[in-house]
Amino acid sequence: MIAYAIRRILLMIPTLFAIMVVNFVIVQAAPGGPVQQMIAKLKGNDISATERISGTGGELKNAPSSGESQYRGARGLDPAFIRQLEKQYGFDKPPLDRFVMMMKNYLTFDFGNSFFQDRSVVSLIRDKLPVSISIGLWTTLITYLVSIPLGIRKAVRDGSRFDVWSSAVIIVGYAVPSFLFAVLLIVLFAGGSYFSIFPLRGLVSDNWASFDWPHKILDYFWHIALPIIALVIGGFATLTMLTKNCFLDEVNKQYVLTARAKGLRERRVLYGHVFRNAMLLVVAGFPAAFIGILFTGSLLIEVIFSLDGLGLLGFDAAINRDYPIMFATLYVFTLIGLALKLISDLTYMLIDPRIDFERRGA
Repeated sequence: MIAYAIRRILLMIPTLFAIMVVNFVIVQAAPGGPVQQMIAKLKGNDISATERISGTGGELKNAPSSGESQYRGARGLDPAFIRQLEKQYGFDKPPLDRFVMMMKNYLTFDFGNSFFQDRSVVSLIRDKLPVSISIGLWTTLITYLVSIPLGIRKAVRDGSRFDVWSSAVIIVGYAVPSFLFAVLLIVLFAGGSYFSIFPLRGLVSDNWASFDWPHKILDYFWHIALPIIALVIGGFATLTMLTKNCFLDEVNKQYVLTARAKGLRERRVLYGHVFRNAMLLVVAGFPAAFIGILFTGSLLIEVIFSLDGLGLLGFDAAINRDYPIMFATLYVFTLIGLALKLISDLTYMLIDPRIDFERRGA
Protein backbone atom coordinates (compact mmCIF):
# COMPACT_ATOMS: atom_id res chain seq x y z
CA MET A 1 0.00 0.00 0.00
CA ILE A 2 2.86 2.37 0.80
CA ALA A 3 4.52 1.82 -2.58
CA TYR A 4 1.21 2.38 -4.35
CA ALA A 5 0.60 5.61 -2.40
CA ILE A 6 4.09 6.87 -3.30
CA ARG A 7 3.52 6.17 -7.00
CA ARG A 8 0.20 7.98 -6.91
CA ILE A 9 1.76 10.98 -5.20
CA LEU A 10 4.47 11.11 -7.86
CA LEU A 11 1.80 10.93 -10.60
CA MET A 12 0.11 13.97 -9.08
CA ILE A 13 3.02 16.15 -10.24
CA PRO A 14 2.54 15.73 -14.04
CA THR A 15 -1.25 15.72 -13.60
CA LEU A 16 -1.21 19.02 -11.73
CA PHE A 17 1.27 20.48 -14.22
CA ALA A 18 -0.90 19.50 -17.20
CA ILE A 19 -4.02 21.02 -15.64
CA MET A 20 -2.20 24.28 -14.95
CA VAL A 21 -0.80 24.43 -18.50
CA VAL A 22 -4.18 23.89 -20.15
CA ASN A 23 -5.92 26.47 -17.99
CA PHE A 24 -3.10 28.99 -18.38
CA VAL A 25 -3.37 28.77 -22.17
CA ILE A 26 -7.16 29.12 -22.09
CA VAL A 27 -7.08 32.09 -19.72
CA GLN A 28 -4.40 33.88 -21.75
CA ALA A 29 -6.54 33.52 -24.88
CA ALA A 30 -9.69 34.86 -23.16
CA PRO A 31 -10.59 38.50 -23.88
CA GLY A 32 -10.70 41.27 -21.28
CA GLY A 33 -7.46 40.78 -19.32
CA PRO A 34 -6.44 42.71 -16.18
CA VAL A 35 -4.77 45.55 -18.13
CA GLN A 36 -7.97 46.09 -20.09
CA GLN A 37 -9.97 45.94 -16.83
CA MET A 38 -7.85 48.67 -15.26
CA ILE A 39 -8.04 50.86 -18.38
CA ALA A 40 -11.82 50.58 -18.34
CA LYS A 41 -11.99 51.51 -14.65
CA LEU A 42 -9.69 54.49 -15.11
CA LYS A 43 -11.88 55.80 -17.94
CA GLY A 44 -15.05 55.19 -15.94
CA ASN A 45 -16.30 52.60 -18.41
CA ASP A 46 -15.97 49.31 -16.61
CA ILE A 47 -16.68 46.19 -18.65
CA SER A 48 -19.77 44.28 -17.62
CA ALA A 49 -19.84 40.54 -17.06
CA THR A 50 -21.97 40.08 -20.17
CA GLU A 51 -19.43 41.92 -22.31
CA ARG A 52 -16.59 39.84 -20.92
CA ILE A 53 -18.39 36.59 -21.64
CA SER A 54 -19.48 37.61 -25.12
CA GLY A 55 -16.04 38.95 -25.96
CA THR A 56 -17.08 42.53 -26.77
CA GLY A 57 -14.78 43.74 -24.00
CA GLY A 58 -11.77 41.99 -25.46
CA GLU A 59 -8.28 42.98 -24.49
CA LEU A 60 -6.74 43.29 -27.91
CA LYS A 61 -7.86 44.93 -31.09
CA ASN A 62 -7.86 42.79 -34.18
CA ALA A 63 -5.49 45.07 -36.05
CA PRO A 64 -4.22 48.10 -34.16
CA SER A 65 -3.08 50.89 -36.42
CA SER A 66 0.31 52.52 -36.09
CA GLY A 67 0.71 54.73 -33.05
CA GLU A 68 -2.35 53.36 -31.31
CA SER A 69 -2.36 51.21 -28.22
CA GLN A 70 -3.09 47.53 -28.64
CA TYR A 71 -5.69 47.76 -25.84
CA ARG A 72 -9.24 48.70 -26.71
CA GLY A 73 -10.31 51.86 -24.91
CA ALA A 74 -6.73 53.05 -24.27
CA ARG A 75 -6.87 55.95 -26.73
CA GLY A 76 -5.83 59.16 -25.01
CA LEU A 77 -3.75 57.44 -22.32
CA ASP A 78 0.01 57.89 -22.14
CA PRO A 79 1.79 54.87 -23.71
CA ALA A 80 4.29 54.99 -20.85
CA PHE A 81 1.42 54.56 -18.42
CA ILE A 82 0.16 51.54 -20.40
CA ARG A 83 3.63 50.01 -20.21
CA GLN A 84 3.65 50.66 -16.47
CA LEU A 85 0.34 48.79 -16.15
CA GLU A 86 1.73 45.89 -18.15
CA LYS A 87 4.76 45.75 -15.85
CA GLN A 88 2.55 45.97 -12.76
CA TYR A 89 0.53 42.94 -13.85
CA GLY A 90 3.50 41.05 -15.28
CA PHE A 91 2.46 41.39 -18.91
CA ASP A 92 5.78 42.91 -19.90
CA LYS A 93 7.14 39.34 -20.05
CA PRO A 94 6.33 36.59 -22.57
CA PRO A 95 3.62 34.09 -21.55
CA LEU A 96 6.13 31.25 -21.14
CA ASP A 97 8.23 33.28 -18.71
CA ARG A 98 5.13 34.21 -16.73
CA PHE A 99 4.04 30.59 -16.49
CA VAL A 100 7.47 29.33 -15.39
CA MET A 101 7.72 32.03 -12.74
CA MET A 102 4.19 31.29 -11.52
CA MET A 103 4.86 27.55 -11.14
CA LYS A 104 8.14 28.19 -9.30
CA ASN A 105 6.30 30.38 -6.80
CA TYR A 106 3.44 27.90 -6.46
CA LEU A 107 5.85 25.14 -5.44
CA THR A 108 6.35 27.10 -2.21
CA PHE A 109 2.67 28.16 -2.08
CA ASP A 110 3.61 31.74 -2.88
CA PHE A 111 0.51 32.90 -4.77
CA GLY A 112 1.37 36.60 -4.88
CA ASN A 113 -1.13 39.44 -4.47
CA SER A 114 -4.55 40.01 -5.94
CA PHE A 115 -4.58 42.42 -8.88
CA PHE A 116 -7.60 44.37 -7.69
CA GLN A 117 -8.06 43.71 -3.93
CA ASP A 118 -4.61 44.87 -2.75
CA ARG A 119 -4.17 41.80 -0.54
CA SER A 120 -2.18 38.61 -0.72
CA VAL A 121 -4.01 35.68 -2.26
CA VAL A 122 -3.10 33.48 0.72
CA SER A 123 -4.80 35.88 3.14
CA LEU A 124 -7.90 36.04 0.91
CA ILE A 125 -8.15 32.25 0.74
CA ARG A 126 -7.56 31.99 4.48
CA ASP A 127 -10.38 34.44 5.19
CA LYS A 128 -12.85 32.71 2.84
CA LEU A 129 -11.91 29.14 3.74
CA PRO A 130 -13.96 28.84 6.98
CA VAL A 131 -17.16 29.60 5.10
CA SER A 132 -16.55 27.01 2.37
CA ILE A 133 -15.32 24.38 4.82
CA SER A 134 -18.39 24.94 7.01
CA ILE A 135 -20.74 24.53 4.06
CA GLY A 136 -18.90 21.62 2.43
CA LEU A 137 -18.13 19.65 5.59
CA TRP A 138 -21.56 19.83 7.20
CA THR A 139 -23.41 19.28 3.93
CA THR A 140 -21.35 16.22 3.05
CA LEU A 141 -21.56 14.80 6.57
CA ILE A 142 -25.33 15.25 6.89
CA THR A 143 -25.94 14.01 3.34
CA TYR A 144 -24.07 10.77 4.04
CA LEU A 145 -25.68 10.32 7.48
CA VAL A 146 -29.14 10.65 5.91
CA SER A 147 -28.61 8.97 2.56
CA ILE A 148 -26.86 5.77 3.63
CA PRO A 149 -29.41 4.66 6.29
CA LEU A 150 -32.28 5.75 4.04
CA GLY A 151 -30.85 3.85 1.06
CA ILE A 152 -30.38 0.72 3.18
CA ARG A 153 -33.93 0.91 4.50
CA LYS A 154 -35.30 1.39 0.99
CA ALA A 155 -33.34 -1.67 -0.18
CA VAL A 156 -34.59 -3.81 2.70
CA ARG A 157 -38.19 -2.70 2.09
CA ASP A 158 -37.97 -2.60 -1.69
CA GLY A 159 -41.43 -2.24 -3.27
CA SER A 160 -43.18 -1.33 -0.01
CA ARG A 161 -45.24 1.81 0.58
CA PHE A 162 -42.27 3.35 2.39
CA ASP A 163 -40.08 2.77 -0.67
CA VAL A 164 -42.67 4.31 -2.99
CA TRP A 165 -43.38 7.53 -1.08
CA SER A 166 -39.73 8.06 -0.12
CA SER A 167 -38.79 7.67 -3.81
CA ALA A 168 -41.34 10.37 -4.68
CA VAL A 169 -39.72 12.73 -2.16
CA ILE A 170 -36.27 11.89 -3.51
CA ILE A 171 -37.35 12.61 -7.09
CA VAL A 172 -38.65 16.03 -6.05
CA GLY A 173 -35.42 16.76 -4.18
CA TYR A 174 -33.38 15.73 -7.20
CA ALA A 175 -35.47 17.70 -9.70
CA VAL A 176 -35.57 21.03 -7.86
CA PRO A 177 -32.24 22.93 -7.75
CA SER A 178 -30.71 23.78 -4.39
CA PHE A 179 -30.95 27.53 -4.96
CA LEU A 180 -34.75 27.27 -5.40
CA PHE A 181 -34.97 25.45 -2.08
CA ALA A 182 -32.83 28.23 -0.62
CA VAL A 183 -35.24 30.90 -1.90
CA LEU A 184 -38.20 28.92 -0.50
CA LEU A 185 -36.52 28.62 2.90
CA ILE A 186 -35.84 32.36 2.95
CA VAL A 187 -39.47 33.11 2.12
CA LEU A 188 -40.73 30.77 4.83
CA PHE A 189 -38.23 31.12 7.66
CA ALA A 190 -35.94 34.14 7.11
CA GLY A 191 -38.37 37.03 7.13
CA GLY A 192 -39.46 36.69 3.51
CA SER A 193 -43.23 36.49 3.96
CA TYR A 194 -44.01 34.28 6.92
CA PHE A 195 -41.58 33.66 9.78
CA SER A 196 -38.37 35.41 10.80
CA ILE A 197 -36.62 32.60 12.65
CA PHE A 198 -33.21 32.41 10.96
CA PRO A 199 -30.78 35.15 9.87
CA LEU A 200 -30.52 36.01 6.21
CA ARG A 201 -26.82 36.72 5.82
CA GLY A 202 -23.39 35.93 7.19
CA LEU A 203 -21.73 32.94 8.84
CA VAL A 204 -21.97 34.44 12.34
CA SER A 205 -23.43 37.54 13.96
CA ASP A 206 -21.57 40.86 13.89
CA ASN A 207 -20.97 40.74 17.66
CA TRP A 208 -20.04 37.04 17.64
CA ALA A 209 -16.65 37.70 19.25
CA SER A 210 -18.32 39.05 22.39
CA PHE A 211 -20.34 35.83 22.99
CA ASP A 212 -19.28 33.05 25.34
CA TRP A 213 -18.48 29.68 23.74
CA PRO A 214 -21.92 28.04 24.07
CA HIS A 215 -23.55 31.08 22.46
CA LYS A 216 -20.87 31.20 19.77
CA ILE A 217 -21.63 27.60 18.79
CA LEU A 218 -25.39 28.19 18.81
CA ASP A 219 -25.00 31.36 16.75
CA TYR A 220 -22.83 29.54 14.21
CA PHE A 221 -25.37 26.73 13.69
CA TRP A 222 -28.20 29.26 13.67
CA HIS A 223 -26.61 31.02 10.69
CA ILE A 224 -25.68 27.94 8.63
CA ALA A 225 -28.94 26.04 9.21
CA LEU A 226 -30.79 27.24 6.10
CA PRO A 227 -27.84 27.02 3.66
CA ILE A 228 -27.03 23.49 4.80
CA ILE A 229 -30.67 22.38 4.57
CA ALA A 230 -30.93 23.76 1.04
CA LEU A 231 -27.80 21.90 -0.09
CA VAL A 232 -28.70 18.64 1.67
CA ILE A 233 -32.21 18.52 0.19
CA GLY A 234 -30.84 19.02 -3.29
CA GLY A 235 -27.90 16.62 -2.88
CA PHE A 236 -29.03 13.51 -1.02
CA ALA A 237 -31.14 11.98 -3.82
CA THR A 238 -28.30 10.54 -5.91
CA LEU A 239 -26.45 9.07 -2.93
CA THR A 240 -29.64 7.51 -1.52
CA MET A 241 -30.49 5.73 -4.77
CA LEU A 242 -26.87 4.66 -5.24
CA THR A 243 -26.85 3.12 -1.75
CA LYS A 244 -30.16 1.35 -2.38
CA ASN A 245 -29.07 -0.10 -5.72
CA CYS A 246 -25.73 -1.27 -4.30
CA PHE A 247 -27.49 -3.06 -1.44
CA LEU A 248 -30.06 -4.66 -3.74
CA ASP A 249 -27.26 -5.92 -5.96
CA GLU A 250 -25.39 -7.45 -3.03
CA VAL A 251 -28.43 -8.87 -1.24
CA ASN A 252 -29.20 -11.15 -4.17
CA LYS A 253 -25.74 -12.71 -4.28
CA GLN A 254 -24.95 -16.25 -3.21
CA TYR A 255 -22.90 -15.40 -0.11
CA VAL A 256 -25.88 -13.57 1.40
CA LEU A 257 -28.14 -16.58 0.86
CA THR A 258 -25.47 -18.77 2.46
CA ALA A 259 -25.21 -16.47 5.50
CA ARG A 260 -28.98 -16.53 5.95
CA ALA A 261 -29.04 -20.31 5.58
CA LYS A 262 -26.56 -20.55 8.45
CA GLY A 263 -29.12 -18.86 10.69
CA LEU A 264 -27.45 -15.47 11.05
CA ARG A 265 -29.69 -12.63 12.09
CA GLU A 266 -30.78 -10.26 9.34
CA ARG A 267 -29.00 -7.34 10.98
CA ARG A 268 -25.76 -9.33 11.09
CA VAL A 269 -26.17 -10.27 7.42
CA LEU A 270 -26.80 -6.70 6.33
CA TYR A 271 -24.16 -4.91 8.36
CA GLY A 272 -21.62 -7.70 8.78
CA HIS A 273 -21.53 -8.99 5.20
CA VAL A 274 -23.44 -6.80 2.76
CA PHE A 275 -22.46 -3.37 4.07
CA ARG A 276 -18.74 -3.52 3.33
CA ASN A 277 -19.24 -4.69 -0.25
CA ALA A 278 -22.14 -2.35 -0.99
CA MET A 279 -20.28 0.71 0.29
CA LEU A 280 -17.48 0.52 -2.27
CA LEU A 281 -19.25 2.66 -4.88
CA VAL A 282 -20.47 5.05 -2.18
CA VAL A 283 -16.93 5.52 -0.88
CA ALA A 284 -15.72 6.07 -4.45
CA GLY A 285 -18.11 9.00 -4.86
CA PHE A 286 -17.05 10.79 -1.68
CA PRO A 287 -14.17 12.88 -3.12
CA ALA A 288 -16.26 14.14 -6.02
CA ALA A 289 -19.19 14.90 -3.73
CA PHE A 290 -17.05 16.77 -1.22
CA ILE A 291 -15.15 18.79 -3.83
CA GLY A 292 -18.36 19.60 -5.69
CA ILE A 293 -20.12 20.87 -2.59
CA LEU A 294 -17.07 22.60 -1.15
CA PHE A 295 -15.97 24.60 -4.17
CA THR A 296 -18.68 24.69 -6.85
CA GLY A 297 -22.06 23.51 -5.65
CA SER A 298 -22.32 26.17 -2.96
CA LEU A 299 -21.70 29.19 -5.23
CA LEU A 300 -25.35 30.21 -5.62
CA ILE A 301 -26.00 29.39 -1.97
CA GLU A 302 -23.17 31.71 -0.98
CA VAL A 303 -24.69 34.47 -3.11
CA ILE A 304 -28.25 33.96 -1.83
CA PHE A 305 -27.27 33.87 1.85
CA SER A 306 -24.46 36.46 1.54
CA LEU A 307 -21.78 33.95 2.56
CA ASP A 308 -18.38 35.17 1.41
CA GLY A 309 -16.66 31.87 0.62
CA LEU A 310 -14.22 30.41 -1.89
CA GLY A 311 -16.90 29.80 -4.49
CA LEU A 312 -17.82 33.46 -4.61
CA LEU A 313 -14.16 34.48 -4.49
CA GLY A 314 -13.31 32.31 -7.49
CA PHE A 315 -16.34 33.52 -9.46
CA ASP A 316 -15.49 37.18 -8.85
CA ALA A 317 -11.87 36.51 -9.81
CA ALA A 318 -12.95 34.91 -13.10
CA ILE A 319 -15.27 37.81 -13.94
CA ASN A 320 -12.65 40.45 -13.05
CA ARG A 321 -9.75 38.51 -14.60
CA ASP A 322 -7.90 38.49 -11.29
CA TYR A 323 -5.36 35.95 -12.47
CA PRO A 324 -3.49 35.35 -9.17
CA ILE A 325 -6.72 34.32 -7.43
CA MET A 326 -7.91 32.28 -10.41
CA PHE A 327 -4.75 30.20 -10.70
CA ALA A 328 -4.17 29.93 -6.95
CA THR A 329 -7.67 28.56 -6.30
CA LEU A 330 -7.31 26.18 -9.26
CA TYR A 331 -3.96 24.98 -7.90
CA VAL A 332 -5.28 24.44 -4.38
CA PHE A 333 -8.54 22.82 -5.52
CA THR A 334 -6.68 20.43 -7.83
CA LEU A 335 -4.27 19.41 -5.09
CA ILE A 336 -7.12 18.74 -2.68
CA GLY A 337 -9.04 16.79 -5.33
CA LEU A 338 -6.05 14.59 -6.17
CA ALA A 339 -5.33 13.97 -2.49
CA LEU A 340 -8.94 13.03 -1.78
CA LYS A 341 -8.95 10.65 -4.75
CA LEU A 342 -5.88 8.92 -3.34
CA ILE A 343 -7.53 8.69 0.08
CA SER A 344 -10.60 7.19 -1.60
CA ASP A 345 -8.54 4.46 -3.28
CA LEU A 346 -6.72 3.67 -0.03
CA THR A 347 -10.08 3.46 1.71
CA TYR A 348 -11.12 0.93 -0.94
CA MET A 349 -8.27 -1.30 0.12
CA LEU A 350 -9.16 -0.97 3.80
CA ILE A 351 -12.83 -1.76 3.25
CA ASP A 352 -12.24 -4.69 0.89
CA PRO A 353 -8.87 -6.48 1.24
CA ARG A 354 -9.54 -8.23 -2.10
CA ILE A 355 -8.80 -4.94 -3.87
CA ASP A 356 -5.06 -4.54 -4.38
CA PHE A 357 -4.16 -1.56 -6.56
CA GLU A 358 -0.47 -2.15 -5.93
CA ARG A 359 -0.50 -5.67 -7.39
CA ARG A 360 -2.61 -4.54 -10.35
CA GLY A 361 -0.19 -1.69 -11.07
CA ALA A 362 2.73 -4.15 -11.01
